[in-house]
Amino acid sequence: MAALTASYLEQLYRDIDGPSRRVDLDFDTVTGRALRDVDPEEVYRRPFKEIWGALSDGVSFEDAYARGTHRLETIAKTDLQLARTHTVREVGEGLPRFTYTVRELQGEYDCALCMIASTQRYHKRDLAPIHPGCDCLVKLVTADEDPGQVIDEEKLERIHDLVEEALGKSDRGGRAVDYRKIIVANDHGEIGPVLGYAGQRFTGPDDINLPT
Repeated sequence: MAALTASYLEQLYRDIDGPSRRVDLDFDTVTGRALRDVDPEEVYRRPFKEIWGALSDGVSFEDAYARGTHRLETIAKTDLQLARTHTVREVGEGLPRFTYTVRELQGEYDCALCMIASTQRYHKRDLAPIHPGCDCLVKLVTADEDPGQVIDEEKLERIHDLVEEALGKSDRGGRAVDYRKIIVANDHGEIGPVLGYAGQRFTGPDDINLPT
């Protein structure tokens, strides 16, 4: 994933700026422990712990296995996306003509968070916010001046229309939900910025009820 992303960005830059030197990418900075600051051996033991924990709670083997498999798929997909976003940031540093990044939706299904985030621009020095299992592409773009946070007002308005249609909201003047104000990137201690809604937070050690 890191190698393919780097090659794609180099070709994109070449199309815009002409022949350019190949960017040297240190794969240790965009794979393995660098992605989560956690040893991959520990990360990939988690699906097995999921199975063992479920079995100890009396869950059938089939259901426990399904839980572990789902956990493994989520971890693997997230690591692939992290390799992509880390590579964009690292390679982008060596391509001065690129200033911002944008999210490009792909696949058959896209979640509402990604759809809304695709209408925004991000600074290339920042990691693009993701969510577990996210498969969006990250593209570097050039701009003579900052286009502002919202770069596709028309798409954003269409999303508002669809959300209001689904929720039975029809009063555009009294809109109850403004996603431009509530979509945020929460800082996940392990995988970096994660898309979410304002008011959400990640659990931490203080949320664990320890015996007194």
